[in-house]
Amino acid sequence: MKKIKDKEILVGADFAGFPLKEAVVEHLKKKGWKVTDVGVKSLEETNTDLMFHRIGLRVGAMISEGEFERALLFCGTGMGIHIAASKCPRVHAGVVESVPAALRAITGNGVNVLAMGAFYVAPQMGCDIADAYLNAELGSGYEWWHNFYEFHKLAIDELDAFDYKKYKENNFKVEKLGDYDLKLETNPNK
Repeated sequence: MKKIKDKEILVGADFAGFPLKEAVVEHLKKKGWKVTDVGVKSLEETNTDLMFHRIGLRVGAMISEGEFERALLFCGTGMGIHIAASKCPRVHAGVVESVPAALRAITGNGVNVLAMGAFYVAPQMGCDIADAYLNAELGSGYEWWHNFYEFHKLAIDELDAFDYKKYKENNFKVEKLGDYDLKLETNPNK
């Protein structure tokens, strides 16, 4: 598996996300990242295999199959490409438009596919979002809550194990892998 610690990242964009993807990829390469791009590589490409949902499915499959630890996706809104990637098992995709959202996506939700929309995210913001996402991991200290990591890891594990047929047969109740108390806490440092 190509890992973040080895500075390896998978990217994909459709024609609408191409300009933002290009800015982010250039930024990452300057920082020593090895980038594998499975999407549109020029604005002149007209291959319908490179439609947003088809790229999302391709990237999602590569994450599902364990080829890459994480990926960055780009389309006009980030929404369609992320929905497609999410169809693949063990893909936890999210759409973000800010650095705090990118941090929370990885530190709290373990997002392994992060999508951005070129209609809403400026190139420099896209670079900042990518840096925040790639320099953090689940439970890496962004949040201060008691049992923050364990609570969110349980959610990821249950989502990975989720089987809709079994869920339906169980009267739409999740087969729990564990539990943690739910309570709001006050930040002890404030």
